[in-house]
Amino acid sequence: MPLVSMTEMLNKAKDEGYAVGQFNINNLEFTQAILQAAQEENSPVILGVSEGAGRYIGGFKTVVKMVEGLLEDYNITVPVAIHLDHGSSYDKCKEAIDAGFTSVMIDASHDPFEENVATTSKVVEYAHSKGVSVEAELGTVGGQEDDVVAEGVIYADPQECAELVKRTGIDCLAPALGSVHGPYKGEPNLGYKEMEEIAGLTNMPLVLHGGTGIPTADIQKAISFGTAKINVNTENQIASAKTVREVLAAKPDEYDPRKYLGPARDAIKETVIGKMREFGSSNKA
Repeated sequence: MPLVSMTEMLNKAKDEGYAVGQFNINNLEFTQAILQAAQEENSPVILGVSEGAGRYIGGFKTVVKMVEGLLEDYNITVPVAIHLDHGSSYDKCKEAIDAGFTSVMIDASHDPFEENVATTSKVVEYAHSKGVSVEAELGTVGGQEDDVVAEGVIYADPQECAELVKRTGIDCLAPALGSVHGPYKGEPNLGYKEMEEIAGLTNMPLVLHGGTGIPTADIQKAISFGTAKINVNTENQIASAKTVREVLAAKPDEYDPRKYLGPARDAIKETVIGKMREFGSSNKA
């Protein structure tokens, strides 16, 4: 199946009361594991690519060719989107779109509101002309993800969210409401009241960044308030690294990368399958 944008899959998820997982790809094994999990679970899936991961893999074109090759070789029939995660500028979003990405996030949340609207609108205009979906952010998600570092959490303002949606024509919105990138220090404390208000004001699929470590009950509550996309990366990275350490500890003389990256790939796949079931996207392709 060819790559698709996120628009249809997220609108369907919002209407039917589940969420689609965005699982970040960091190398070939992550990509293989996530696609295999999606096909086995008959689940739509979003492959998130940060700018840092794109550079690591070789560039946006290499990312797209790798994914397209796997879709064909694995005979993937479920909907798959390639999404630029935390695009830092209009130029980066355009570069990803021109390389074949089917979705982009423009993260101008650190800019003043009017600047965020202007940048986001420009990205939407170009993206929509190519059939590509756009995610935007308001507020500040805490923690660090690749090049994105935020001290503390700033909650998104519901009225600003409504205005951003109305003025830009985005396809989904990531309002920062207490989640963080990376592991939580203490218990997650999500702003459900604001989430419900923003969902009501915008009537738009909402995105939850920093999905690792949020209890299932909280995930389900977020989905019931209009969250249709949940981003997961740290949990897969932890599962992968743990497995590599275990394999090399048990076999210190092992040097064939397939012998430790293969088991790591299996661990990522199991983690993703668990998340898809938790988010309710299994058998929704």
